[in-house]
Amino acid sequence: MEKFIIRGGNRLYGRVRIKGAKNSVLPLLAGALLTDEKVTLHDCPDISDVRYMLEILKSLGVSVGRTGDDISVWGGVRNGNIPEALAKEIRSSVFLMGSLVGKHGRARVAYPGGCDIGLRPIDVHVKALRELNINIDEQSGYINCSSDEIRGADVQLDKISVGATENAIMAAVLAKGRTTIRNAAKEPEIADLADMLNKMGAKIRGAGGAVVTIDGVESLSGCEHTPIPDRIVAGTLMTAVGMTGGEIELENVVPEHLSAISSKLVESACKVRAFCDRITVSGNGKSKAVDIETSPYPAFPTDMQAQLMALDAVSEGTGIIVENIFETRFKHVPDLRRMGADITVRGDVAVVRGVEKLYGAEVCASDLRGGSALVLAGLRAEGTTVVGGVKHIDRGYEKLDEILSLLGAEIQRKNMNE
Repeated sequence: MEKFIIRGGNRLYGRVRIKGAKNSVLPLLAGALLTDEKVTLHDCPDISDVRYMLEILKSLGVSVGRTGDDISVWGGVRNGNIPEALAKEIRSSVFLMGSLVGKHGRARVAYPGGCDIGLRPIDVHVKALRELNINIDEQSGYINCSSDEIRGADVQLDKISVGATENAIMAAVLAKGRTTIRNAAKEPEIADLADMLNKMGAKIRGAGGAVVTIDGVESLSGCEHTPIPDRIVAGTLMTAVGMTGGEIELENVVPEHLSAISSKLVESACKVRAFCDRITVSGNGKSKAVDIETSPYPAFPTDMQAQLMALDAVSEGTGIIVENIFETRFKHVPDLRRMGADITVRGDVAVVRGVEKLYGAEVCASDLRGGSALVLAGLRAEGTTVVGGVKHIDRGYEKLDEILSLLGAEIQRKNMNE
């Protein structure tokens, strides 16, 4: 168990290159199972969620190699049972249902784990797969999938779901006939998955839009692919500057993917300048509170809600935050209050009244994005903040403490008993 010790008050200056997106790399690794040939992903972050996914692939009999930021997967699946202990560590193990049953006709997946941010039922996934002639049997904490022949179908998602869209795409690429997915999620990570699968020989059109069409093919081949940059890591660092003041340049970003975040930061009085693959953010540490409402892409992302709440907490005025995606994604609120924030929660709405100062305190991350918000609060707080539960933050941020230190923050990683 580790903790961050943060002494607040420093402005941030410098340049950071953003690596591949966690929310792309994980489904891309699942998609790599649709061929026995080698698939190499470049620019992959060294985070615990990726490490857990690689352990799952190894448990399936797949050969895995990592050299620096490059990950290669090859050799095919020899065992379609995903160990319960590993599945409970990572929500993204659910993506493996579509790829395993799509390539091998069967899969046995334990109910997935990950951050405790509310109920995340997989009924949308199950319904989509069943429409592709896949038998689903849920019992004793496992999901058993099987099919003698996956057949293309018109799949109507009852709810917009990134994971269900990705699962349906992966199950359909080797299916017989055409599949049309309606009410599909539009996140750029879905288009990224389709781009890789098309490099492998799939026939996918419309990914990133509300209707995705897949014409099944006989087989897929290997490829090399570079995932899109992580828009949430970029957005977190942008928000950090909004809180502390200073100026940073982010390299290897897609400004369009960050438009909802950039817009709110500009509204809060930051200066944001976008170039081809770079964004520069500057602020004077005097922000204005903004209202946000989380919704599926291209609206404001739920994965940035906690960070913007931390910004609102030290901003002039009052911000109203509506969380529409996950019903318990306000678990960071008590710790922000412990640091002096004035936040009132009623159901899925938080009212954040800006205060002049936050104060260092001992707090603990209970999930990935809430943990990053506590780190941002510590950067702004007067005195020393100790953030426990760093393992949650490490799920999605590679060496966040080292990146912030290079930008001028005073932050150290230590064992909990130090």
